[in-house]
Amino acid sequence: MATEHAAAAPNPGEYIVHHLTHLNSLGEKQKDIIDPLVVNYDTLFYSVGLGLLTVFLLWLAARRATSGVPGRFQGSIEMLVEMVSDQAKGIIHSAESRRFVAPLALTVFVWIFFMNAMDLLPVDLLPMLWQQGTHDPHAFMRVVPTADLSATLGMSIGVLLLCLYYNVKIKGVAGWAHELFTAPFGAHPVLWPVNFLMQIIEFLAKTISHGMRLFGNMYAGELVFMLIALMGGAWTVSATGVLLAAGHVLAGTAWAIFHILIILLQAFIFMMLTLVYIGQAHEEH
Repeated sequence: MATEHAAAAPNPGEYIVHHLTHLNSLGEKQKDIIDPLVVNYDTLFYSVGLGLLTVFLLWLAARRATSGVPGRFQGSIEMLVEMVSDQAKGIIHSAESRRFVAPLALTVFVWIFFMNAMDLLPVDLLPMLWQQGTHDPHAFMRVVPTADLSATLGMSIGVLLLCLYYNVKIKGVAGWAHELFTAPFGAHPVLWPVNFLMQIIEFLAKTISHGMRLFGNMYAGELVFMLIALMGGAWTVSATGVLLAAGHVLAGTAWAIFHILIILLQAFIFMMLTLVYIGQAHEEH
C-alpha cells in the first residue's frame, strides 16, 4: 500500500503546477496561454467574497461609531480612515473629489489586504477541502486573488477609468483633448502626434505596471509558500526527514512573519498609486 501511495503521489513539479492552476471555465482543458475569455471561478469567488466582507466591516464600523472612547474595532478603523484621509489630502486637492476618492482608497486598501492575507493560510487547506467536497483528487483551486494577473489588471483598469473620468470632469472634453495633443512637448502642430502617442503610452504603462506590481509580489510569495510546503511533504522517519520537517516549520514561520509586511505594503502601495494617478488627473499640464 505504501508503494502504491508513493507511486500515485505527485512529484514536486506536478504539485506546483497543480497548485498554480485555476478552477476556470476551461475545466479539464487547461492550457498554458493567457486567454481573456477564460473565467477563473476561484479568483472571482474569493475576490467578490472578500470584497463583500470589506464592505460589511466598514459599514459595521460606521454604524457602531460613537463619540465616546472607541473600542478596539472602532479605533482600528478610525486609524485607517485618518491615515487614508491624510494621504488623500496631500495628493488630491479637490475637497469634492476627496469625498468619493478617499472612501474608495480606504476600501481598496482593506480589500487588497484581505485578498493578500489569503496567502497566509496553509497552502493545501482550502484546495484539500474543495477536493473532498467535489470528490475529485485532481480538482483545481487557487485562493489568492491578487496572485491572478486578471484580477490585478482588472483593478488597475478600474483606476484608469476613474482617471479618464476625472480628466474629463476637471478639465472638460476640450481641455483634456488639448492636453493630450500639446503635453509634454508643446503646442506646435508638428508635435501633436508625438504628444498624443506619449500620453497613450503613459496611460498604458501606469495601468500595466500598477497591476503587474501587485501580481508579481503576491505570485512570488505564493510560490515560496509552495516550496516550503514541499519540504514538509518530503519528510520521512530519518535524520534527513526530521531536518526537512524542522526546516519546513522554521522556514514557514519566518516567511509568514515576513509576508505579513509584504501583504500590508502591497496593499498600501496599490492604494497610494491609486491616489497619485487620480491626483494627476486633476493637474493641468
